[in-house]
Amino acid sequence: SVNDIAVKLTEQAIEALGGMKRFVSAGDVVWLKANIAWDRTPEQAANTNPDVVATLVRLCLDAGAKTVKVGDNPCNPAERSYPASGIADAARAAGAEVVVLDPNRFRDMDIGGERLKLHPVYPEIIESDLVISVPVTKHHSATRITNCMKNYMGVVEKRRTFHQDLPACIADITAFMKPRLSVMDAVRILTANGPTGGN
Repeated sequence: SVNDIAVKLTEQAIEALGGMKRFVSAGDVVWLKANIAWDRTPEQAANTNPDVVATLVRLCLDAGAKTVKVGDNPCNPAERSYPASGIADAARAAGAEVVVLDPNRFRDMDIGGERLKLHPVYPEIIESDLVISVPVTKHHSATRITNCMKNYMGVVEKRRTFHQDLPACIADITAFMKPRLSVMDAVRILTANGPTGGN
């Protein structure tokens, strides 16, 4: 089944990198930054595959993580996108804490970028010991394709600023996030009508 394939591919990818213990230390707080932006089902491939997320949760906990948090700053309301994506249930079942980002908790941080200077970022993500970017590979109307770097738009507020200069802003937030691990979900991919998909 697609579910079994998603689990096996995720396990094989992490194993090929040397295993999750290469990235996760005992007692770490890990934030899995999945794409949970849209009120779409897993079959519609607008969000990260829930089996990929659940497998990463399990691998992080097995590697000694104290807590694994899963959350995104979605485009559609979280009360719709989190359950529709299948990610909330799958992540909880695997032992994660599912976090709905509180708009009042974003804080201006010194991004120090070419385009982004002071910008609101979610502190709980930054305070984690490890942030794993887990995007879905898909077509995007504004950028042609969206992958690991653009996924960091889900850690910030005021995304209209990004749309004034997407390449520079995405590069700035990626440099600020200092990525250590990204796991790209390509179990199902949108080849058109991204980022939300069509029928």
